[in-house]
Amino acid sequence: MSEELVWETRQFGHRARLALDPAQIRLIDAQAHAARATWNLLHDFWTMTPKCRRSLKAADTAIRQARKETDWLGVLPAQAAQAVLKTYFQAWKNCFEGRADEPNFKARFRTVMSVDIPQGRDLNITRVHRRWGMVQIPKVGRVRFRWTKDLPIGKRATSGNRITGARLVKDALGWHIALRVQSIEPAPKPHQGDEVGIDAGVNLPLALSDGNHQDHGRPPRLLDGTADRDKWLNADEKAELLRLERRAAHRKGFLKRGEKTSRRLHHTYDQIKQLRARAKRRAVDWQHQTTTAIARQYGTVVVEQLQITNMTKSARGTIEEPGKNVAQKSGLNRSISQEAWGRTVTMLAYKTTRHGGSLHKVPAPGTSQCCSMCGFTTPGSRKSQALFVCKNTGCGWSGNADHNAARNILHLYRMGHALIPAAGRAVVRRPRGVKPATAR
Repeated sequence: MSEELVWETRQFGHRARLALDPAQIRLIDAQAHAARATWNLLHDFWTMTPKCRRSLKAADTAIRQARKETDWLGVLPAQAAQAVLKTYFQAWKNCFEGRADEPNFKARFRTVMSVDIPQGRDLNITRVHRRWGMVQIPKVGRVRFRWTKDLPIGKRATSGNRITGARLVKDALGWHIALRVQSIEPAPKPHQGDEVGIDAGVNLPLALSDGNHQDHGRPPRLLDGTADRDKWLNADEKAELLRLERRAAHRKGFLKRGEKTSRRLHHTYDQIKQLRARAKRRAVDWQHQTTTAIARQYGTVVVEQLQITNMTKSARGTIEEPGKNVAQKSGLNRSISQEAWGRTVTMLAYKTTRHGGSLHKVPAPGTSQCCSMCGFTTPGSRKSQALFVCKNTGCGWSGNADHNAARNILHLYRMGHALIPAAGRAVVRRPRGVKPATAR
């Protein structure tokens, strides 16, 4: 008897690099600056207006009036301006519900330049050949972009499989288009793979409980013990980055207090950002490939509930009570931030769901100090970041510290100590007759 397929609607994003000429770059830059200015004007209008007069209709009227009176705001398409209004109201909604802080003023050099294209039908995407496609950008024209994924266009576009919109985003490597794609796909069958516990570390990026560790082969520290913040760059790129940083420091030394930054210094900063962005892309690419392989192989993935913000706090202390080992803690914080544990967990969450698996979180305290063989926590067992030797009499198990933590993580899940995401607390789902023993 054949099983009936269950279809579900999925939404995902696809990012591609745009190939723009100088004239098109100037047009999109102008639209991005106009979108940022529209946000700031809307924020000023909202904060200065009495609460009794604040409404969506009043804000929309103010935006329309500003576009009529200010010529350079007209370079932004009307639908993109409405998208700014919608995003601003959503930001306040997130603030009222406790998910984010209040919306703020967007500064010129600290804000990501972006433009929304809310209507997917305005894009008119066509494929030129195997490597390139064409997209219609409002008030810019036809633009080429790198074709790296099949998209629902032309005859394949239906009410369920279509492109619903896009956003133009600028980073250090240029302008990109992020497409919002909606598709109808069959629901995945339950994954029949094994259970695995994963511990995110510094020396070993992802340690798995079954020993199938995932390492990117880039040491987190140099020979002198300091953190390697440029580990995703090769030797030539590191030398180029060092040269650019020295040049920037030299040119910055000639600036007087209150003097504007020169164009040459801005150009040097842009070159540094390009190298940093290249390193980040390599790190994200490794994370995507690794998390995809894990989601395909394992049916249940268990990770720790980490408070990364608290883990990366500075140990500097105060004048009255100065901290200890400040330099070492600073290097450890930098290494933790480079590994981007939160981004790895986010990727695992949606990729396990896509392949029919599940992701669970367990409490983090004690997983790295407890022995995974005997179940006892003995002081002095954690020798270093990479070595664990159980000091319990009669055990003496030794091995990689991250591997030991991964085994403890999986054991906590099997004993029923899983976390409810909404409440953020541990819930014991222990089977009848099973005692909460710590011994394996």
